[in-house]
Amino acid sequence: MATQHHNALTRALAELPGPLPPSGVIHVAIPHTSRFTIVGNHLAQHTELSLVAIGIGVHIQSLPAGSLVGIKALVARFTEGETRIAAALRELEAHGYLHRTRVRLANGRMVTRTVFCNQPGAVLRGGAVVVPPAPAPEVAPSVPEPPPAPAPPPAPDPTSVPEESHPPVRVPPRTAPKPPRRPLPQPRALTPELRRTASAILADLRNHAEELVLSEADVEELVPGVAAWLEREVRPEAIRHALTTDLPKPPKYPAKIVRHRLTVLLPPPLPGAEDLAPAVRRPLAIPLQNCDGCDRAFRSREPGHCRGCRSDLMEAAA
Repeated sequence: MATQHHNALTRALAELPGPLPPSGVIHVAIPHTSRFTIVGNHLAQHTELSLVAIGIGVHIQSLPAGSLVGIKALVARFTEGETRIAAALRELEAHGYLHRTRVRLANGRMVTRTVFCNQPGAVLRGGAVVVPPAPAPEVAPSVPEPPPAPAPPPAPDPTSVPEESHPPVRVPPRTAPKPPRRPLPQPRALTPELRRTASAILADLRNHAEELVLSEADVEELVPGVAAWLEREVRPEAIRHALTTDLPKPPKYPAKIVRHRLTVLLPPPLPGAEDLAPAVRRPLAIPLQNCDGCDRAFRSREPGHCRGCRSDLMEAAA
C-alpha cells in the first residue's frame, strides 16, 4: 500500500509544470468538486494570530450557518482546552473576524449571537458594516429577441470604499466584561458529618429533578456550599426544595445552576434567643441631690432646694 502511494505521488510530481523547487513545500493542487471552503491568505497566513486562532477561524468559516461555535462546543470538538480556545476566540474578535453580542429573543431569553466575517478589512469600515446596494430588477424586453446577457459585475476592490446607497448598519458594541463570580459559601468548619450529609443531598438531587445529574467532581466542588446551609440549621428538605424548584427547561449546565442557587439563596444564620427577646423598658432613675438649705436628700435632675425649703423661700418672698 505504501509503495502504491509513493508511485502515485511520483507521477503527480512529474506532471507539475516547471522545475521543482530545491527545498521547501511542493504543492500538488487538485481542484475540489465538493465539500470545500475558500479561505483568504489574510487569515491562513496572518502574522499576528496564533496557530490555534487561525485553525479555529478556518474551522468556523467551513461550518454552515446556525452551527454552534461557542467555547463549550469547540472544546467538545477539539483536543485544546477551554483556556486556549477562549484565548483564540478573543484573538479573532480583536482582529475583526469574530463578533459576539448578547441579544434578547422574543420569548425573553438572552442568547449570544456570533457573526464571522471572512474579510473583515473589506466589510468593516470605521466601525460600520457596509451594506451593498440591492441589484435593480430586470425589465422584460418589449422586442421578441432576448437581450444579450449582461456582463458580470467586476469584483469589488478590497482597498477601495464602495459607494453606499443605504445608511451603514452599526456593529453593536462588544459585551461589557462580566462581574467576577461570587464565591461559593464556605462553612466555618467542614466536619466529616457535614461533608457526608452534603454529599448525600447533592447526589440525591437527580431523584427529585432528573435534570440535575451531577458528576462526582461537581459534587465534591459543591459540598462546601451545602455544608454552609446545613451549618446555618437549614433542613435537608428545604435545601432540596431551593435547588430543584422552577428549573429552566432544559438546564444546560446543572452544576452551574446548583452553584448559583447555593450562593445567591444562602439564608442568614438563625438569630439567638437573646436577639428574639423583647426589649425590657427600665424605669428612669432620678439621681439624689442634697438640699442647699437644709442639707436633706431629695430626688432631682439638677441640684437646688428641696420642696420644703422652696415653700419657705416662696412664703418669705411674699
